[in-house]
Formats: sequence, structure tokens, C-alpha cells
Amino acid sequence: MAAEEMRWRLRENQTTKHFGFALVVAERGKVVLRMRVSKKHLQVHGVVHGGVLAALADTAGGLATYMTCPPGTRVATIEMKINYLEAVEGGSVTAEAIVVRIGRHVAVVDCDITDDARRLVGKALMTFFVGPFRRNRKKRPA
Repeated sequence: MAAEEMRWRLRENQTTKHFGFALVVAERGKVVLRMRVSKKHLQVHGVVHGGVLAALADTAGGLATYMTCPPGTRVATIEMKINYLEAVEGGSVTAEAIVVRIGRHVAVVDCDITDDARRLVGKALMTFFVGPFRRNRKKRPA
């Protein structure tokens, strides 16, 4: 997928529009996203909410995975583990996601989240499903 198509996908996605994620780098196996911090990102103590940082990392990781796949492949988060290392009060945050390994149906992605001072403020490790989704899934009993 070309960087222009990636930018279009980000513009059309409601989550990325709401949070203000911007594409910085898009290449095979690597995506860098940046977000300018605003009031809507802050929790009650005046720092960026951890869920916002997790969403940034997850989005970067999913897109980095998608950049390694053939057209038509679907990517979905299976697992995410994140460490919050420093509080972020303002400026911008950047997520750099790199595919560590991709197999037939699973990809592992490492993501560093940094602030304007290039401090490592978060570290995420994610696992993604890679492949087609079944269309006619049977409903599971309640």
C-alpha cells in the first residue's frame, strides 16, 4: 500500500480523525504516526490518557502490519501490552511501529511512543491476526 492510500485511509477513519493522528512515515513494515496533544486527550490530572496513547500505538502497529501484506488482507489486534513510562502534558507524541515478525496468520509489532523531547514515554508490544475474515460466521450461543 502506498503512503497516499494510507493517508486517505487515516482521513476516512473516525477514530484517527477524532484523535488527530497524522501519518509521518509509511513504508513496508514501519509506520510513524504523530498526534498533537489537545484538551480532549487529557485525563483528570492534566496528562494524556493512557487509552489515547494505546490507541495511537495500536493504530500505528496495525498500519505497519498492513503495509507488509498483499492487497485485500485484513489485520486485527489480538493482543496488546503497553508500558507507560512518562506522563505527557502537552506538545505532540509520536508512535513508531515496526513489524518484528510476520507469519501466515500472526504478526508481532514493537512500538515506541516518544514526546517532543524524544523521551520514551511508552512502549507497546502487539500481536495482530493477518488474513481473511470469514463472512458467514455461525452465531455463538449466549
